[in-house]
Amino acid sequence: MDDLGRPLPEGVTPYRLGGGNPARVPAVEAAYRRAMERLLSDGDSFERAISQYDPPQGRLRFIESLAEFFNREYGWNVGPKNIAITNGSQSAFFFLFNLLSGDGPKRRTILFPLVPEYIGYADQGIEPDTFVTLPSRVEILGDHEFKYRLDVDLVRSYMAEHPEVAAICVSRPTNPTGNVLTNGEIAALSDIAQGHGVPLMVDNAYGMPFPDIIFPEYIEGTPAPAWNENTILSMSLSKIGLPALRTGIVVANERIVESLAALNSIVSLASGSLGQVLAEDLVHSGELKRLATNEVQPFYRAKSLAAQEYLHGAMEGRAYMCHRNEGSMFLWLYFDDLASGTRDLYLRLKERGVVVVPGEYFFFGSEKGSGAEIAWKEHPHRHKCVRINYARPEGEVRDGLRIIAEVSASLRR
Repeated sequence: MDDLGRPLPEGVTPYRLGGGNPARVPAVEAAYRRAMERLLSDGDSFERAISQYDPPQGRLRFIESLAEFFNREYGWNVGPKNIAITNGSQSAFFFLFNLLSGDGPKRRTILFPLVPEYIGYADQGIEPDTFVTLPSRVEILGDHEFKYRLDVDLVRSYMAEHPEVAAICVSRPTNPTGNVLTNGEIAALSDIAQGHGVPLMVDNAYGMPFPDIIFPEYIEGTPAPAWNENTILSMSLSKIGLPALRTGIVVANERIVESLAALNSIVSLASGSLGQVLAEDLVHSGELKRLATNEVQPFYRAKSLAAQEYLHGAMEGRAYMCHRNEGSMFLWLYFDDLASGTRDLYLRLKERGVVVVPGEYFFFGSEKGSGAEIAWKEHPHRHKCVRINYARPEGEVRDGLRIIAEVSASLRR
């Protein structure tokens, strides 16, 4: 995030392929503009929206719209008591991780069963060694394509031997790789979590119903979000056009929602209202989901395909692979022939104006112990991958990938 605003060397053209900023989708922006215009023209509705705090749990009308939508769309049985709004899903996970792991003489841990995982989790534990991680399996799909697979047996055996685990957490689609866990994998994790009396946390920031940045032709079954009383499902309005308004959505059991509301009141009194106000009618009518399915998903799919075409052209003849892009807005590149790690590549690229995120930071977890939970240190991809945001303008992505190919070629063994 610091790279998004930090000046690059003077005189170089910037190619900001490193951050998580979403693209601007015209149809989505037009819908929010219409919502804002209705708000401004409706008496003093705008003034009321900005002049008073919502309850710590969130704006009641927005929460009711979400509950009605989820029940109608997915057949869930949720009510307002099952939904909390936070200032973005990032803050929700900070609350949840530390709420569940607790403190005192017997610390508990959060298990991430599919590393590499989202960089934004790595430093959210207040206490050291809050997070433990299990390495993914690598499945080669072609000359230049691979996919990470969840090792369900490893998760099951780890949970059997580690009663201190307080929750299992995954992102779906996964940031940084664009991996989408299958319905079967989610069901298996849910069964394991329930069997050990701990929640399954699912970060759905890129998933269905919105923003629905999932490309179904690669998916085994429709990856609709699943929820039960043992699931903590997190969503966000950031990737469907409102990143600056910080609106996170958590669907969970009543006890978790009450705790999040209490934490909201302690940390920030309440969550910001404007994102909720703009989105509530769009959620209630189903328009936000239609925008996601008909506008956002094809928009990102076209950008993903174009970026992969530029990548393969620029890297022709090289030993590289790209994770199958099943969703999200990132390409995850593996360079087999790098002489040094991707942190060195990152620094060299910045000299040319190209910002990426080196892959080392997506491999994290407790430094203590031995065996599976610290196997991320020896993962064969740890020092050879970078994350690239393909949501930037097409010319910026094309030329940035060309420079990445040139600089990485100069660092070959």
